[in-house]
Amino acid sequence: MTRGDSGRAAGGAPTDGLDVYVVGGAVRDELLGEAPGDRDWVVVGATPEDMARRGFVPVGGDFPVFLHPATKEEYALARTERKSGRGYKGFTFYTGPEVTLEDDLRRRDLTVNAIARAADGSLVDPLGGARDVRARVLRHVGEAFAEDPVRILRLARFAARFPDFRVAPETLALCRAMVRAGEADALVPERVWRELSRGLMAREPGRMLDVLAESGALARVMPELAWDDGARADLRAAAAAGLPLPGRYAVLCRRSPDRDALAARLRVPSECADHARLLPLVLDGHAGVAEPQAALALIERCDGLRKPERFLALLQAAAVCAPVDAHAWRRRLAAARGVDAGAVARAHAGDAGRIKEAVREARLAALAEG
Repeated sequence: MTRGDSGRAAGGAPTDGLDVYVVGGAVRDELLGEAPGDRDWVVVGATPEDMARRGFVPVGGDFPVFLHPATKEEYALARTERKSGRGYKGFTFYTGPEVTLEDDLRRRDLTVNAIARAADGSLVDPLGGARDVRARVLRHVGEAFAEDPVRILRLARFAARFPDFRVAPETLALCRAMVRAGEADALVPERVWRELSRGLMAREPGRMLDVLAESGALARVMPELAWDDGARADLRAAAAAGLPLPGRYAVLCRRSPDRDALAARLRVPSECADHARLLPLVLDGHAGVAEPQAALALIERCDGLRKPERFLALLQAAAVCAPVDAHAWRRRLAAARGVDAGAVARAHAGDAGRIKEAVREARLAALAEG
């Protein structure tokens, strides 16, 4: 394959003469017949100074990554890496004109993510990634996979995104060895949550938890999570219903008594943590929709008067786990919120101590009429 000006595919003078390739997910998705997402580019044989002279804007921290001045796509210099410490941050990166495209591809996680495409359409695939795409196999690139525990999370997330792919036995065995060696213990909460949140929104989110459980990593990074057949069925139903992330996370955690501890461990965003905390209340109290006292009590406990959209989202999440009469609850919520609390307060202006009780009585009356 002739190399030298494959960068013309990016469109524009800044890449003329550069040896540039599309790499990773965009190539994989194209081979799968899926619409590719953002493209990542690798530049071979260039220096940071070369990129700056062409107008590229540096944005990388640990290694040189640049934004194309027109398209704003990311261009990274081909690089190698060496393990220099514990965990996923313990790496030293090297970029230099002598680093080849093949060197760069060999440092990636999975063979299906280690494929490049040149401007002439030809593939650079030294690790058999295209073969594994056809065979629907998630396989690690090499033993260096074991140096970065985040790759266990990424493997599990890809299993959720591509449910027709199987994990190669040798890759799962390597993940187990990594967990035994304590590598998973070096994962920071923010990175675990980042990968989990993406996996929960995948096609079959339960597969992410399955792979983490099979590797032994689930018990290390999420020991409070109760993951069993019931939780798997709940999460599958949540995905089929198209629930957003807070609902899926809440459904995932609903069988876990220590859900608050899990949220604290992973530093889960408050919206997701609140859904997980409140969903059991909705599941316990949804059957009381016909009784005004019970209905208002649940709405109040969930702060539904101030946050009606969240309450309705909680009902949607509860409906994947139980026969919730969402239509009746919408009527109840509308009736309770329809009470003019200001008017009630003005009517009791001479008895301020009665205002709160009077407002609640008005809401109960509205619920009884509805």
